[in-house]
Amino acid sequence: MWLVRVLAAMSGGVDSAVAAARAVDAGHDVTGVHLALSRNPQTFRTGARGCCTLEDSRDARRAADVIGIPFYVWDMAERFHADVVDDFVAEYAAGRTPNPCLRCNEKIKFSAVLDRAVALGFDAVVTGHHARLGPDGLLRRSVDLAKDQSYVLAVLTRAQLDRSVFPLGDATKAEVRAEAARRDLAVAEKPDSHDICFIADGDTRGFLAGRLGEAPGEVVDASTGEVVGSHTGAYAYTVGQRRGLHLDRPAPDGRPRYVLSITPKTNTVTVGPAEALEVSVVRASRPVWTGGARPTAPIECEVQLRAHGDVVPATVSVDGDTLVAELRRPVRGVAAGQAVVAYRPDPAGDVVLGSATITG
Repeated sequence: MWLVRVLAAMSGGVDSAVAAARAVDAGHDVTGVHLALSRNPQTFRTGARGCCTLEDSRDARRAADVIGIPFYVWDMAERFHADVVDDFVAEYAAGRTPNPCLRCNEKIKFSAVLDRAVALGFDAVVTGHHARLGPDGLLRRSVDLAKDQSYVLAVLTRAQLDRSVFPLGDATKAEVRAEAARRDLAVAEKPDSHDICFIADGDTRGFLAGRLGEAPGEVVDASTGEVVGSHTGAYAYTVGQRRGLHLDRPAPDGRPRYVLSITPKTNTVTVGPAEALEVSVVRASRPVWTGGARPTAPIECEVQLRAHGDVVPATVSVDGDTLVAELRRPVRGVAAGQAVVAYRPDPAGDVVLGSATITG
């Protein structure tokens, strides 16, 4: 696909820098842009945590200088806060477990940024995501399965994918770093950011407490109905959690308990044995059919139920506006708010068929 003008989203990391350089090598007219997403970027990253700092902006600019492309900074802090940060807090308050990276792709990188890029005359947006988008237009897993990011890109519509370029899908992370070194990019050995980018210290519970306040409630055993503990905010828990429950009494059989559900209406966290976490049917809302038209009959495929989670064979069907995945084997720890992504196995790389937000 020949693109006259492309906008390279440059985070300040190694992946986006190499992606921009590869776009130049492919003959495109490339302009680099760094997204300023933090309302308070006046601090430097701590270890490999966080992003959107002054350090990242400077690293992105230096990479653009080495590659030889124009570079700009776009301030999208308010949009990011409203569409990603506020959404993250609201989802936890509602007893769900959101994926902010998925929401950022949906609302910021491939909506707000892409819309502005097209308005300015660019043909597409280039990013450093590890995923493949071939001549057939189908979104596939990266060759580096350990770094594959197709799961968080599965919210993109067909129209958004038609204006997206992912140059790194055919490379492993080690190969990307080696290429960055050959290109004399200073970010070649820069650590990857991890956890949640807007929670730089990694303390999600503290972040939520600072915005939602303390809300004391009960922890209840699902088997007996007994109150076995207390909490200061149900938002601090997620389905499948075992650690940090601080229960007052052990289970009668001495086995560990896990979070089975969170009920915001009663501010209750329900716990129980591991096998009580098993589900065989997953329902999800707001389906997006990335790989083609909405299916009119059940399809046999594989589904992934969380980022870096296991892949499970399933039958996927549509019931009104709901995606229903009947799993071939029970899975534990399925959390509302996460995404179910359907894949079609393919020797050339598993194809993303679609995604939806898990409701139960």
